[in-house]
Amino acid sequence: MNEPIIGSLASSPVIVRHPANPILGPKDVPYGPAMVFNAGVTKYEGKYVMVFRNDYGNAEQGTIEPHSTTNLGLAFSDDGIRWEVEPEPCWSWHDEEVTRVYDPRLTVIDGKCHMCFAVDTKHGLRGGIAATEDFRKFDVLSLSVPDNRNMVLFPEKIGGSYVRLERPFPVYSRGGRDRFDMWMSDSPDLKYWGGSRLVLGVEQVPFANDKVGPGAPPVKTDKGWLTAFHAVDLDPSRGKNGWEESWKKRYTAGIMLLDLEDPGKIVGMSHSPLIAPEASYETTGGFRNDVIFPGGMILEDSGEVKIYYGAADTWECLATAHVDDLVRLCLENNGK
Repeated sequence: MNEPIIGSLASSPVIVRHPANPILGPKDVPYGPAMVFNAGVTKYEGKYVMVFRNDYGNAEQGTIEPHSTTNLGLAFSDDGIRWEVEPEPCWSWHDEEVTRVYDPRLTVIDGKCHMCFAVDTKHGLRGGIAATEDFRKFDVLSLSVPDNRNMVLFPEKIGGSYVRLERPFPVYSRGGRDRFDMWMSDSPDLKYWGGSRLVLGVEQVPFANDKVGPGAPPVKTDKGWLTAFHAVDLDPSRGKNGWEESWKKRYTAGIMLLDLEDPGKIVGMSHSPLIAPEASYETTGGFRNDVIFPGGMILEDSGEVKIYYGAADTWECLATAHVDDLVRLCLENNGK
């Protein structure tokens, strides 16, 4: 089945890209990665904390190192804009089964920081949850069966259970093609997960024809859980668009509200992207151009929302908006 081609897309006017973008890139990291992106960001013990993905290679030659070299870096900030990067990576994982750990997402629950992550293994791609108090030691609480990733945790129990959003990979049942949707599961203890249900299908998002899934961990507002997600459209006519020989996809960030008591229910959703690739650091010079991937969202006391996102799979960037504008964006097409 041929999916309709998505045309040109634009970011919402409520979004302001930070003038210092990219706020973190390979040149800022002392141990020499070629790409720094898809970070998890939160506030923890009075500081902004960023755990970011490092991939290695040579940008000028357009080459990347084996996946086993991927690791996670760590940075701290007083303002969420200027970052002090630690001199060494904070976590790498490769053994007889695991190839690499990557794509961290940070959520503080009951005063302890929890990190969702992806791991490539010899028997499939798994999603994990770990707890940490110092970002040096990560206590792995659970790992999914293959294939699952892009997990994010809600920052509090809902109905007595922990809740996560996730994006499974049902390739076999979808005829061997991408068609990945956003799901949710719940748990009594962050270890055993069940109650899985569909939250958002590709067909519900006008600016996606390939896959949708979680982005940044949800933020609580009085109107619902403000939730960023990633949306992907595929155009077979696209050719070389970055270091790779062929890159036919475009990633955008979407925004929606989930019900406070039943987060599997969508209260409202913007029918247009929140952030689409437009700036030069999003569309040119990266490993995979035209990629926006939201991984962290912080609601400040002022009502400002900081949205951290990976750009072109190479840099980490920041955009801001007021929470009232984001909520209005979600509700304006839903009769509320």
